[in-house]
Amino acid sequence: MSKAENHLIECLPRSERKALLAVCEPIDLVMGEILIERGQPTRHAYFPIDGFISLLTEVDSSAAIEVGMVGREGMVGANLALGVTDAPLRALVQGPGSAWRVTAKDFDGQLARSAPLRQLLNRYLYVLMAQQSEAAACLRFHLIGPRLARWLLMSQDRAHADQFHVTHEFLAYMLGVRRVGVTTAAMALQRRGLITYSRGELKVLDRQGLEGAACVCYAADRQAYTDQMDR
Repeated sequence: MSKAENHLIECLPRSERKALLAVCEPIDLVMGEILIERGQPTRHAYFPIDGFISLLTEVDSSAAIEVGMVGREGMVGANLALGVTDAPLRALVQGPGSAWRVTAKDFDGQLARSAPLRQLLNRYLYVLMAQQSEAAACLRFHLIGPRLARWLLMSQDRAHADQFHVTHEFLAYMLGVRRVGVTTAAMALQRRGLITYSRGELKVLDRQGLEGAACVCYAADRQAYTDQMDR
């Protein structure tokens, strides 16, 4: 891993990027691995290079729902930038890949010495708040079909591929709905020629059509990120 290949790190000035990477280590992201547990101390921050991570909140002791997704555009463990060690959300690897990992202690040291890093993460924290607010409204007001299309687009963006592995059970878990609802919504997208799905292998056939089928939250999420991080 000679290049950062994480958008947040690449946004830093060269000297600041070099200093941060000097205290990071490369790791593999393993599908299904829990990187951070809600309510537990955050021991590391993660900057994905490829692969992606779901941010989950627990509804009760036996159920959870996705309220965010992080790929190479962001980081996991952003609460550390606020000086808070206890994690507000569970971080679950949804797509395998690789990431830079830094200990909470070393990350805190970088924040203390680097004004550019603090300023960058302040903007990223704003994006996370905007996206999670959007997710809350989406869960309440939008139907399963448009929400599924949005989720598939978010996953495709971070997988950087048209095809990826996902089961109906996992989709139901992420969307907080019954499996039959996901099956019905996925079949509707297939009939429209937007995706194919067989034995856990999903392929996006018509990206533009899928964007048209998604709820407005997908475009709002992307705009929030662009407004703050690509300036």
